[in-house]
Amino acid sequence: MKTASNLTLRQSRTSAKIKETAVLFVLITCSCVAVFTTLGIVLSLAFEAFRFFGKIPLTDFLFGLEWSPQMAIREDQVGSSGAFGILPLLTGTLLISMIAMAIATPLGLLCAIYLAEYAKPKTRAIVKPLLELLAGIPTVVYGFFAALVVAPILRGTGANFGVEISSESALSAGLVMGIMLIPFISSLSDDVINAIPQSLRDASLGIGATHTETITQVVIPAAMPGIVSSLLLAFSRAIGETMIVVMAAGLAAKLSMNPLDAVTTMTVQIVTLLTGDQEFDSAKTLAAFAIALFLFIFTLCLNAIALKIVDKHRKKYA
Repeated sequence: MKTASNLTLRQSRTSAKIKETAVLFVLITCSCVAVFTTLGIVLSLAFEAFRFFGKIPLTDFLFGLEWSPQMAIREDQVGSSGAFGILPLLTGTLLISMIAMAIATPLGLLCAIYLAEYAKPKTRAIVKPLLELLAGIPTVVYGFFAALVVAPILRGTGANFGVEISSESALSAGLVMGIMLIPFISSLSDDVINAIPQSLRDASLGIGATHTETITQVVIPAAMPGIVSSLLLAFSRAIGETMIVVMAAGLAAKLSMNPLDAVTTMTVQIVTLLTGDQEFDSAKTLAAFAIALFLFIFTLCLNAIALKIVDKHRKKYA
């Protein structure tokens, strides 16, 4: 009887080990798929980008002040020599992204603080889903709104004050993009603020701090790592946006930090370069992969800087 019981116990343990091994194998496989997919994307970009740098010097690409990839795309065509300086695209990308973040950051954080600290449960149950609906609107709709509503209003307002605003401007694209980014910041920041232990609030209120002082001096510093992560996600989303820029900011690669001018971004140029009847081995087509690689490295550096800031703040707060 005892032997049969021991045999059953061994069999159950063996079965449990087999199940654990199978689950571990599935988890490792899924992790490897994600890692190898990212590695494959990077290697493919790097391979084509190096082919581009074999035709165009790296220094001209990184420090060139003009972007005009008008080269012959077939052997029977005659094209200009072209210019492949990425600085106009970088300034346009940063300009529109900064305008968008200037709009989305205060509005998103204030919405998150209101929903987490001031709103009643019934109000929160209604307002938060409505706010998150903004994230589900297609970006082409935002683009139409920017081109048909926001841009004419800005142009008319500027004309009333004697200021010339282009029909396609970084300002109109940035304003609408900022509205689109509000739910990204508010939703994530709201979740982070709600995750702060209630004991911290009670301790602050117990020593005589007001509700506002508790929020500004206790809750927000404790939630800062999560808030920075939400801002980083929103900024990355702004850098990668294409449709709003195409429809509201235009395609002009201009080295300008004037928000009233028409500019373009790196993602827009990637789409433009890979669209149409083009020879794949030409510098004009390969430039899209060089831009994509530069954008990947640029975003990776931003992530690394943000993680260091978050880690430093977490250690300081701890």
